[in-house]
Amino acid sequence: MGRDLGPLLVAFGLLVVVVGVLAWRGWLAWFGHLPGDIRIEGENVRVYIPWVSMLVVSVGISALLFLVSLFRR
Repeated sequence: MGRDLGPLLVAFGLLVVVVGVLAWRGWLAWFGHLPGDIRIEGENVRVYIPWVSMLVVSVGISALLFLVSLFRR
């Protein structure tokens, strides 16, 4: 678990920083408002189900893990 985990943790940290900066600058404002995301608003209730947004996240994470597995061989 020693030295092999270090570079992965650094890369993950850098990825979190990049996504944080993009969100802070407003470049991810479209995320969560994609066609297919379910939004129900009543007088006293708001229900929000980000169906398509989470599908995009899932595909992105799957692609990233696939690339990591290719490079680790």
